[in-house]
Amino acid sequence: MQTDVPTSTPPGAPAPRGASGRVGPADPRFSGLPGRPGKIVAVHLSYGSRADQRGRRPAAPSYFFKPSSSVAASGGTIERPLGTELLAFEGEIALVIGTAARRVRLADAWGHVAWVTAADDFGLYDLRANDKGSNVRSKGGDGFTPIGPALIDARAVEPGALRLRTWVNGELVQDDTTAGLIFPLAQLVADLSQHFTLEPGDVILTGTPAGSSVVVPGDVVEVEVSSANGATSGRLTTTVTQGEASYDPALGSTPAVNDVQRAEAWGSREAAGLPVEEPVASSVLSPALRAKLEKTPVAGLSQQLRKRGLDNVTIDGVRPLHPDAKLVGTARTLRFVPNREDLFASHGGGYNAQKRAFDAVGEGEVIVIEARGETGSGTLGDILAIRAHARGAAGIVTDGGVRDVDAVTAVGIPVYAAGAHPAVLGRRHVPWDLDVTIGCGGTTVQPGDVVVGDADGVVVIPPALAEEVADAALAQEEEDAWIAARVAEGHPVDGLFPLSAPWRTRYDEEHAP
Repeated sequence: MQTDVPTSTPPGAPAPRGASGRVGPADPRFSGLPGRPGKIVAVHLSYGSRADQRGRRPAAPSYFFKPSSSVAASGGTIERPLGTELLAFEGEIALVIGTAARRVRLADAWGHVAWVTAADDFGLYDLRANDKGSNVRSKGGDGFTPIGPALIDARAVEPGALRLRTWVNGELVQDDTTAGLIFPLAQLVADLSQHFTLEPGDVILTGTPAGSSVVVPGDVVEVEVSSANGATSGRLTTTVTQGEASYDPALGSTPAVNDVQRAEAWGSREAAGLPVEEPVASSVLSPALRAKLEKTPVAGLSQQLRKRGLDNVTIDGVRPLHPDAKLVGTARTLRFVPNREDLFASHGGGYNAQKRAFDAVGEGEVIVIEARGETGSGTLGDILAIRAHARGAAGIVTDGGVRDVDAVTAVGIPVYAAGAHPAVLGRRHVPWDLDVTIGCGGTTVQPGDVVVGDADGVVVIPPALAEEVADAALAQEEEDAWIAARVAEGHPVDGLFPLSAPWRTRYDEEHAP
C-alpha cells in the first residue's frame, strides 16, 4: 500500500511536502497534501448515481467552502459530537491545484491540476437545518475532511477514468468512476476559475457517488482513488469515535433531525429503518371518499370550492381522450422546462425525470405534467401510458401535447391533454424534476392534491377540503335535481333557482329524515 507522497513534481507546481522528511509540514494534519490549503471548495452534487438516488440532476455545478482546519491525515479519527446521530461519510476524489488558474479555458483547465488524491467529505446531518446549503457547521468541523495519504501525479492519469472506492469496516460500499460524473473534473476547475483565482495548494472536492451513508463510533472508513495505470492514493483511513462535548443552546442552534434528514443521510428510508411511505392516495382518498368523488360532477366541485374562496383550481385548456371516463386520484407531479440543447443533453437522456415519474406512480394516483401549455411536442406516448396503466394509475393530465394519440387512447387510461402532436419530447421540453409543486393549465398543483376530471374538465382539490366539498357537492346535486324536476313541471325559475324561502321550506319537508 502506498502511504507517502510522490517525489515527482509537475512543472510549475509547488514541491510536495510529505511525512517522510521531504520538507515535511509542521502540522501532521496536512501530511497528505503539499501544505495547508488556502481554499477547499466542494461540489454539492456531481455523480449521476448520486443524482438518481436523490431524484434530481443539477443543470450546473454548485459549491460550498470547507475550512482548512477541517483537514485530517490518514489514520486519524473523527468525533461524532454528543447528542447527534447522523454522521455520514462521502468518499471523494480531491484535486490539488498546482499552478494558479484564473478564467482558464476548459481545454486548458486540467493542466492546472498537479495532483489527485482521496478525500472523505464527512457531514453531520443533525446540523444541516440552519445552514441553508452552506454546510458551514455540518461539514466544517475539525477532522471532517481527511485527505491522502498519497498524491497521484495528475499528468500521469486520464481524468475521465479515475476509480473511487470506499469501504466501511472492510465492506465495499462505494465503487464508481469519473465516467459517471455529470460534470467532468476539468469543468469544475474551469468553472471555479471564472469566479476567483485557484491558487497553488487549493483543493477541490469533486463530489461523492451513490453509497454514502451513516457511520457510528467504532466504524472504520477507508477511501481510495486509483487509475488504470496502477497509480493509487493508498487507502485513506478514518476511525469514528464518540465525542463527550455537547452544543450550548444559548450560543446557537442545536442538533435537530427528522425523517427526511435520516433518509438522506442513510441513503434511503429503508436503510434508515423508516417505514416505506405509502402512496399519497391511500392516506387521502379512502374508498368511501373516492366513491363520493366518482359520483360528483366536476362542475359541482368547482362550485363548492368557489364558495370557499378557491377560484383558481381548474386545469384549463385540457380535454379528455375518454370523455365518458371519470378521473379521480391524488397528484404525482412532473415538471418540464423549455428545451435548451445543452440541458436536454444532460437531463433528457437515460433514466430521466419523465421515465422516473411513470415508474414511480402508484395505484390510484394521477400523473400531472407541467408543460407550460406548450403543445408543439408530445409529453407522453403510448409506452408511458401503458406503464402508468400497468401500475394502476388513475390517469394522466398534461397541459402539453400527446404523441401517438390513437395508441394512447387505446390503452384505456383516462388522459387529459391540450392537444396531439407527432414530435418527440426534446423538440420543446426538457424533463426536469418530479414530485414538486408545479403549474398545469394555469393552476398550481402539489403532490397529494386530489384531482377529479370529467367531460367538463379537471379540478384540483386541497386534500383537507376533499371530503367537505364532496359532501356539499352531492347535496347540491340532489337539490338541483329536485329543482330541475319542478321546472320540468312548468314552474318558472324565478324564486325556484335558487330556492326562495317558500320553496326551501317545501324542499326541506320533502327531504326530512
